[in-house]
Amino acid sequence: MRRRRGRALDGWLIIDKPPGLTSTDVVNRVRRAFDAQKAGHGGTLDPLATGVLPIAFGAATKTVPYVMDGTKLYRFTLRFGEARDTDDADGAVTATSPVRPTDEALRVALPAFTGTIMQVPPAYSAVKVAGERAYDMAREGRAPVLEPRQARVDRFSLIERPDADSAVFEVESGKGVYMRSLARDLAMACGSFGHIAALRRLRVGPFTEAQAIPLDKLREQDDTAPASPDLLLPVATALADIPALALTAAEAADLLHGQALSLVGLMGRIPRTADPEGGLVRAMAGSRVLGLCRLDDGWLKPERLL
Repeated sequence: MRRRRGRALDGWLIIDKPPGLTSTDVVNRVRRAFDAQKAGHGGTLDPLATGVLPIAFGAATKTVPYVMDGTKLYRFTLRFGEARDTDDADGAVTATSPVRPTDEALRVALPAFTGTIMQVPPAYSAVKVAGERAYDMAREGRAPVLEPRQARVDRFSLIERPDADSAVFEVESGKGVYMRSLARDLAMACGSFGHIAALRRLRVGPFTEAQAIPLDKLREQDDTAPASPDLLLPVATALADIPALALTAAEAADLLHGQALSLVGLMGRIPRTADPEGGLVRAMAGSRVLGLCRLDDGWLKPERLL
C-alpha cells in the first residue's frame, strides 16, 4: 500500500480567511504550509467573504459535521439599489431600484426573517439540481430552479447605517443559511433590490474570531520549514459547545468498548441543556473527552469516539 505524503497531524487551525480565495484554496495552502497528510474545512465561505474558517487536520476531520451543525455569527453590509446575479458584489447587475429603505422599514421587516424560515438559495451556490451544481448551471446561462428550504435564524439585527445606500447587520444562524439570500430577500421585502457588499464570519460553533490566524502569518520566520504544529488546537476543541456528561472510570470503559449506558444510572448528571430525545452530549472521563454520545430511548449510545 502506498504511504500518504506529508505529516500525520491531528487538530484544528482557525484561519482568518482573506477575500478573493475559495475555502478550498485556503485548505490547500494550509495543507502545504504544514506539509500535512489530511485536511478539510468546517464550513464554506464565499470568495468575497472573510473571517473564521476552521481547518481540520487528521482525526479532527471526524468532528467536522458537529462544527458545521454549530451556531454561526456573521456581519454583513447590504448595499441597496442593485440586484446582482450572485447576490453579492462579485456578480453582474440584473436590476436596479431608486428605493432606499428607512431604518424603521428595515426593523419592521426583520422579524419575518427570524426563527424558522423558508429560504431560496442563491443561483450561484453549491446546491445540487438534478445532480448538477447550481453554480455550474448559472455560469453556463441555464438558470437553476431552486426550491425553498428550511433555515434557522436565531438573531438578525441592524447594527449601523453608514449611509442611505447601505446597512450593516449581524446574523446568528444554524447550518446552511445563506447570508446572500437574507440580504436579497430583506431588500425586496422593503421594496428595493440589494446585494451583499461585504461579509465576515465571526464565529463557527466554539471557534471565534479571537482564535483566528491570518493566512499570511503561518510561516513568518522561515518559508522553507513547515508551519509549527504548536499552532493547532486539540481535536476535542470542536466539541466544546456540546453539553458535557461526566462518567465514572467503569462507565467510560464500557462506553469505549461500544456499550450503551442506561440513563437511569446517570440521573442527576445529565446536562439540563441536553435534549433527552436524541440530543448529543460530550462524554468526559475527568478532563479527557471520550467522544460524542446520543441520548436515545433511555440509553446513552456512543456515536463518535475519539
